[in-house]
Amino acid sequence: MGAGHGHGAGRSLHHPGRSRVHRAPAHLKVVALVTFMLVVVATPRGASWAPVAYAAYGACVLAVVLAARVPVLFVVRRMVVELPFVVFAVLVPFVATGPRTEVLGLTVSEPGLVAAGHLLAKGTIGVAAALTMASTTTARELLGGLERLRMPALLVEIMGFMLRYVDVVTGEWSRMLVAMRSRGCDPRSPRHWGTLARGLGALFIRSYERGERVHLAMLSRGYDVGRAR
Repeated sequence: MGAGHGHGAGRSLHHPGRSRVHRAPAHLKVVALVTFMLVVVATPRGASWAPVAYAAYGACVLAVVLAARVPVLFVVRRMVVELPFVVFAVLVPFVATGPRTEVLGLTVSEPGLVAAGHLLAKGTIGVAAALTMASTTTARELLGGLERLRMPALLVEIMGFMLRYVDVVTGEWSRMLVAMRSRGCDPRSPRHWGTLARGLGALFIRSYERGERVHLAMLSRGYDVGRAR
């Protein structure tokens, strides 16, 4: 399968460079990331040494970022994707049961507070590690690495199509936003959220129809959906 086409999402995550981390084989980076995350997730919640372990994990990620010569802010700015997990972690101490304690004038659950701390630490380290790999590995290299790891070819092909299609959908949405703003619509204003919702619905329909056309074009060229190439 060809994977030479770039995509907007990949370009926004990837930071070009010539460091040893950038030049490392993609399949080795995938194995290293999965192994590292298994170690992080396996850290017991009740262990007294867990905070020290989390600090060491974070230091390892930071060391890789510095070795790759990727600006730290480049990674930090993209960690906004973690925001839903942060909100969930903040709510856990308030909804969890068990003994209560007071923090900053608020009464929260002690077990919930501990669970939230571990959840936030593991989530932050995981997101930072994944973004570090994404910033030093292009989509093409990543797909090639998955192929070398013997991942089923059909799954790799589906991932390749998904990465390409993300660029198509985001490009279409960008053009729709420009058209809405040129007509006096401000998507950030609550008064225009109805227009924004209709635009999202139109984007969904356009994306579905475009996917159907691409699928039919592939079938007309002999593509066999049951056998990855």
